[in-house]
Amino acid sequence: MTPPDSGSLLERAFTEALEHTDDSDEISKRVLDAAYDQFCRTGIRRSTMEDVAKRAGVSRITAYRRFATKDALVEQVVRREFRRYFDQFLVDIEQARTVADRVVLGFVSSLRAIRRNPLIGGLMATEPDLLVPSMINDGGRTLATVQQFVAGQLRREQHAGNVSHDVDVERVAEVMVRLSASFLVIPSHTTDLDDDAQLRALARQFLVPMLTPSS
Repeated sequence: MTPPDSGSLLERAFTEALEHTDDSDEISKRVLDAAYDQFCRTGIRRSTMEDVAKRAGVSRITAYRRFATKDALVEQVVRREFRRYFDQFLVDIEQARTVADRVVLGFVSSLRAIRRNPLIGGLMATEPDLLVPSMINDGGRTLATVQQFVAGQLRREQHAGNVSHDVDVERVAEVMVRLSASFLVIPSHTTDLDDDAQLRALARQFLVPMLTPSS
């Protein structure tokens, strides 16, 4: 799903979210919308470019002119969903009043948004081999991208005096991101990932204390 040396799917979606990139024309948007609906309804493997073109109300040739292959279309659809997730994440954490609340809300928001997304969450549940490899088998670029963002947020908290300068924000960010990623790709038998209260409790017990320097 990801062309060689093009950066991970999630990495590019994250960059586009921060830069508010949207270079799709109206026909491309129609095809992307149709593909999203088609993939949510029948899955990626069972969907064809013909199915998507028909749902979009365009010819198969028009669809192929916008997206040369089905893989290219799938990647664009998934990237758009991750971009929307990042956009919402940045809005969600602004609602928190303290750094601890922002960590908790960010953790819960991340798992909730991705797991409940009709396409991304559905792929993780029914066709994980199509999505998960693009997230974890990319030389660590995906985790590094999100880690850099989290570290940047924690660094801002340090500059604002909300987090001690003795805290290694790079390492804390990596642990936070790896923990979140593991909950996304590996089912939990002790925590109900659909229960926001349990997720909040988990974040306060294990993530928030990492903002306090070790003795």
